[in-house]
Amino acid sequence: MSSEHSPPAAPVPSPNAAPASASILPSYFLALGTFAIGTEGFMIAPLLPTIAQDLGMSLSATATLVVVFTLVMSLSSPITTVMTASLKRRSTLLAAMTLFAAGNLVAAFSSSFATLMVARILMAVASGLYVPGANSLAGAIVPAEKRGRALAIVSGGMTIAIALGLPLGALVGHTFGWRSTFLAVAAMGLVAIPGILSGVQRDAGSQIAVAKLAQRVGVIRQRPVLRLLGVTLFWSIGAYTAYPYIAPYLTRVLGFGPADIGATVSMWGIAAAIGVTIGGRLNDRFGSNRVVLWSLIFLGASFATMAVAPRLSADLALVPVLVAIAVWGFSVWSFFPAQMARLIAAGPVSQASVSLALNTSTMYLGFSIGSAMGAGVIGTGTVWGIGAIAAVSEAISIFLDRRHIRKG
Repeated sequence: MSSEHSPPAAPVPSPNAAPASASILPSYFLALGTFAIGTEGFMIAPLLPTIAQDLGMSLSATATLVVVFTLVMSLSSPITTVMTASLKRRSTLLAAMTLFAAGNLVAAFSSSFATLMVARILMAVASGLYVPGANSLAGAIVPAEKRGRALAIVSGGMTIAIALGLPLGALVGHTFGWRSTFLAVAAMGLVAIPGILSGVQRDAGSQIAVAKLAQRVGVIRQRPVLRLLGVTLFWSIGAYTAYPYIAPYLTRVLGFGPADIGATVSMWGIAAAIGVTIGGRLNDRFGSNRVVLWSLIFLGASFATMAVAPRLSADLALVPVLVAIAVWGFSVWSFFPAQMARLIAAGPVSQASVSLALNTSTMYLGFSIGSAMGAGVIGTGTVWGIGAIAAVSEAISIFLDRRHIRKG
């Protein structure tokens, strides 16, 4: 689920602002950055056992690489966005992508867990600054008639990371070693930097206003927004109680090795990409409330299946677990566009970007809490607890969702 990543919302440029370039090509370089960030965030989960073994750490201790990343990103993103509001947008993105690439290089050559943790913190700060900035700038560098396409390209970097970056990262990591994946992601970032330099004018995005912290606090105090953020929080807690530990779960329950784990993670990634793509269409056809409810129901059911499966033999558990993982991948990301639509409708249009940014920060906070809970479960060896806690989290999310609907 970098994942860990879904793109944080950012202010949309004024339609009357003159774009820096009529070409849509720079959007692809911005998207390469979001693809690199998404790939790094999602690829680490199936590699955790390998990293733990190489560094001589327990799996639960190594999992703090995920916990700290998501926590730092959730807390740093709104702060760094406000702190850099006076800087040129291009300069901010270049600094963020340079820091991200440097963090990956440090990770690739790290000789200790402490160094790897520092690298992940650098990447988290850079990611939290880059993604909302890239989305807001994408609409500022093209004519009005191309803005929708530009935004779709940049946001699509995350979707492609789920569908392709995740399985490719797992494949490269298991074949050439986990350090090679960080080298590959660093290379992606280094390619994005000259693209941004050459394709984005220095003053591009100067008309974009960044919401101050006081404005964000004002929005979060609104009860409809607060209730929806509660739904997002427990949805994300459930999702990340399970996702970082999919590799040890598959090993212990089904006896899978690296190749089978890579194939299963690829299946999850494809299902997730389909979910986030179709989720928007389902929202338009059936309404956001229905899509959110059924996404949460299917997600909770898939986690409940994963909680029961460890009590079965590997042969009997195989099909239910694989089906549950596919349903999990689809439903966890079909939820997201529908939830964003509800947040946009929860208040005036002028606060939509702030509401969506708060939703993303809440999501990463939930990822941090969930991954910490999952680490505790893995540490005790009760692998069924991963599915159980995730299922309970989704049940709470459903309860909060129904409460929100009743209160209108």
